[in-house]
Amino acid sequence: MVSRETSGSAGGPPDLPPWLEPARAALTEYADILVGPGIERGLLGPREAEKVWDRHIINCAVVAEPDLEVIGTGARIADIGSGAGLPGLVWALARPDVSVVLIESLLRRVTFLTECIAALELTDRVQVVRARAEEAGGHPGSFDIVTARAVAPLGNVARWAAPLLLPGGTLVAIKGESAQEEVTRDRQILEELGLTEPVVTQMGQGVVDPPTTVVMARLARAE
Repeated sequence: MVSRETSGSAGGPPDLPPWLEPARAALTEYADILVGPGIERGLLGPREAEKVWDRHIINCAVVAEPDLEVIGTGARIADIGSGAGLPGLVWALARPDVSVVLIESLLRRVTFLTECIAALELTDRVQVVRARAEEAGGHPGSFDIVTARAVAPLGNVARWAAPLLLPGGTLVAIKGESAQEEVTRDRQILEELGLTEPVVTQMGQGVVDPPTTVVMARLARAE
């Protein structure tokens, strides 16, 4: 069982932007869980402990900055292939106004996420659904945001995300250096799914190095 009495082995967080300061304690607790039970259970590699803040937590958190308006107030979010809870749990901790559904197929990860939600006292706003991404149809057209981080090529993520989005909702895919290449390659797939005007942007300049690369596309509203 994941315990709230974590060891602090992740170390203290780096300097956080002012908007994220209220979540410092909760994010620190989650970081400790990641580098403790998360590594012990194989959800993160052992070498990730030293990088857990920049590479994982802050990398995800900067996308949730309210002033960016990527994630609107009170947004309902689905995190496909959530794994260790990135970015879904980070966003839930950083933004107390949002609700999150973590979609994950592997039992050991579902168990870990369920224990994290309880330990971090997020049961009122976060739930786990055990399902493969392509089978997560129990919430059709339910979400303002559907996200995925390092799960699959953009075209696949788009196929999984589009049925879950509300009209006007946004796919927010956290990607790496190949993001623009993926958009160019998979643009037709996105258009066929009704995901319009895909853009690649970087977030967190001056906060995390390298900045977080995100692909965003909005689901067209019915005319």
